[in-house]
Amino acid sequence: MPWYVYAGFVLVIAFLIYFDLSVLHRHAHAISVKSALFWTGVWICMALLFNCVVYVLYQGNIVPESGVSQTLSASDAALQFFTGYLIEYSLSLDNIFVIALIISSFRVPAEYQHRLLFWGILGAVVLRGIMIWIGAELMHRFEWTVYLFGMLLIISAAKMLFSDDKEMNPDESFLIRTFRRFYPVTNEFHGQRFFAWVDGKKCATPMLLALVLIEGSDVIFAVDSIPAVFGVTKDPFLVFTSNIFAILGLRSLYFALAGMMGHFEYLKYSLIVLLFFVGIKMLIAKWVHLSNGTSLGIIAAILAVGIIASVIKGRRGNPQTETGTLHLPEDDTSGS
Repeated sequence: MPWYVYAGFVLVIAFLIYFDLSVLHRHAHAISVKSALFWTGVWICMALLFNCVVYVLYQGNIVPESGVSQTLSASDAALQFFTGYLIEYSLSLDNIFVIALIISSFRVPAEYQHRLLFWGILGAVVLRGIMIWIGAELMHRFEWTVYLFGMLLIISAAKMLFSDDKEMNPDESFLIRTFRRFYPVTNEFHGQRFFAWVDGKKCATPMLLALVLIEGSDVIFAVDSIPAVFGVTKDPFLVFTSNIFAILGLRSLYFALAGMMGHFEYLKYSLIVLLFFVGIKMLIAKWVHLSNGTSLGIIAAILAVGIIASVIKGRRGNPQTETGTLHLPEDDTSGS
């Protein structure tokens, strides 16, 4: 894809982010579930609208002189974008639970959480762009990278299967311990600021520490999600745009679902199967080819089974709140 298409996409995203922070959420306030659901729907609709843009771009042969894009028809490109977006958005659900743990452990007041997640998402956009560029270069230069990514996804699925969800102690985090070693930190919130002057010394607030952990967790999740999207398309433009739209909708999805994760008890197992499926698909791609439509159908079915099973379990009895539901603080606090 030509550089000016990337530039145009980045400018549009930058405008949307600026409009979000400077106009829609200029003043600190708690985000209601109703508002979060509305904006979740808006971001999903924008991704679907961009899917139409992808179709037009590839139908108009706006492709580089060489590269993966040359071999894609408009319908294949649109289908690959949607499949990548679905994978990334689904894997973001597990990221939401980790973000909820971080916010809960720091006791970030509800009215400050939007600002925290805004900068967290903005940082994630930059980091994802860099990681996708590196991944695309590796895939282009070294054919064996596809097998490395496939094995990475299978290992990630196994780790997710045997991992336990538990409360987080920020002081045990390597990132936080390292940060505290090199920069002074205050244990008190100073509004929604990331830095504050305390006794004549500039200190980091718990808001910044929470942001550091959120960015660190996103890098870890990106190691899973980016190879997963490369499993359905090797076109870096489609990988980049599908990732960006998914993580831009992550903030509103967090406010909509953070308190209800315990109601999706089996969704974790769907994500495990999803990672395993894409990993196997990458390993056998040289010998067994699945069409884009078949891959999308299998991925949608995997997610649907987890969601439906969770809903049925929830109707039969109370969901297991201790493994998912987090009751985040609503009142302002002075300590972390």
